[in-house]
Amino acid sequence: MNLHEHQAKELLGKYGVPVQTGRVSYTPEQAVENAYYALQDGAELLILKAQIHAGGRGKGVIHNPQTNEPVMYNLKELRGVKVLPATEGNPLHEVYEISRRMLGQKLVTLQTGPQGKIINRMLIANGVDIAKEFYCSILMDRGTGKNIIMVSTEGGVEIEKVAEETPEKIVREYVEPGQGVQGFQARRLAFGLGLSGAAQKNFISFITALYNAYLSIDASMVEVNPMVLTPDDKIIAVDAKVSIDDNALYRHKEIAAMRDESEEDPLEVEAGKYELNYIKLDGNVGCMVNGAGLAMATMDIIKLAGGEPANFLDVGGGASVNRVANAFRVMMSDPNVKAVLINIFGGIVRCDRVANGIIQAMETVQVSVPVIVRLDGTNAEEARQILMNSPLNFSVAGTLLEAAQKVTEALEAITTTTVATTTEGSTVMSAAMASASVIRRLDDDDDLDFNDEMNEEEEEDSYTRSMEEVDIEDIEDPDAMNFADFDEEELDDNVDDIDSLLSDGDDSNF
Repeated sequence: MNLHEHQAKELLGKYGVPVQTGRVSYTPEQAVENAYYALQDGAELLILKAQIHAGGRGKGVIHNPQTNEPVMYNLKELRGVKVLPATEGNPLHEVYEISRRMLGQKLVTLQTGPQGKIINRMLIANGVDIAKEFYCSILMDRGTGKNIIMVSTEGGVEIEKVAEETPEKIVREYVEPGQGVQGFQARRLAFGLGLSGAAQKNFISFITALYNAYLSIDASMVEVNPMVLTPDDKIIAVDAKVSIDDNALYRHKEIAAMRDESEEDPLEVEAGKYELNYIKLDGNVGCMVNGAGLAMATMDIIKLAGGEPANFLDVGGGASVNRVANAFRVMMSDPNVKAVLINIFGGIVRCDRVANGIIQAMETVQVSVPVIVRLDGTNAEEARQILMNSPLNFSVAGTLLEAAQKVTEALEAITTTTVATTTEGSTVMSAAMASASVIRRLDDDDDLDFNDEMNEEEEEDSYTRSMEEVDIEDIEDPDAMNFADFDEEELDDNVDDIDSLLSDGDDSNF
């Protein structure tokens, strides 16, 4: 789970990490009020920062989400971070005009892509006097199984660019599990940054507190960029990115409450409600698989066969009726999905039960695209017969490669327009799938119960019937959660200086 900048700095500040002070705003009026408090605190600079889950905000441009035109301010394109001198003109009026043009608009950065992200909140931060900028991060190095601390003198620059162009400027320290960051390691990092005297001592305190916070909140990553050195040798986190391990959120109810679902993909949010492991992709083939490794292999084989996976979806080992039905609902809510590939390995559950479960699930969810099913494992042959004898439209494959090829054939046979329903209740998609499907009708006394065995008698005539139409649940964009502003007295206790800076280092000479 990712946190906003203001949430990350508030959280780190509670663990003794010196952070930039500021107040979060959700309306232009609240932004003016928070700017007034900052001026009362003696701020010489006001930094207005758009709060979205993406980097590059200082270089990003704000757009009108309806017209997609750049938002202008003082004849210039308005960016995601704006610096205002507190002693020039009417800063409170400027805060109002800028926040009015930021909130509710779309910020496009290199990380968001052209679709951008809507700004629902912004941070009014106090300026800080900067002598030098650094980079600092802590995360798990899966190659060694240890936490790694990385620092660099190239603060305010994307670490990927530093690693590619000047890797020698990145200093690394691996922390042994259970030992914590040692004094000699902190000093070695300080030496790598060229710090000495009071600056070195302050950095050692900073990195120790940051590592303790990283462990305490079960973070998967903490990044401070830039970490700044002030003229009086203090070390302060001016920007912070924190990602929390989802598996540990049950231990941190207060952190879980910080989740902003408006920053997440609506389909991924909906899938999470059903405990489905779902990640949306850009392709047109929906994947429903049990097991993460098999899901990755399924996406690979789709690519090799010429298709493009539309999602990663792991329904788990059981692949029950409810989970399969919910998975269909999520995938059918994606307009890009033109075909569905179900690839289930019957290990924990028998394939014949999975087949009956798929049939029952499709009877409760409107599925208007070709469905290709590949089942392997226990009772796989019985499962294939159940599917082929089903009155529903399936294409049954024996191997994973055959399944991927059937998906490609189905996509080629479908026009780019929405599948039209005929007056008989069948669809154009039925014709596209006819050559790859064997459709037979079960006896009327077979109710397709999830635990029932397959009826062995088959009627000779084959037919296609339309699927029962069921309304698909609407997926709504949840509103951004509201959080209390920073407590002024608490911030005064935790932070000695008032600070602020562009998160991307665009305006570093303040």
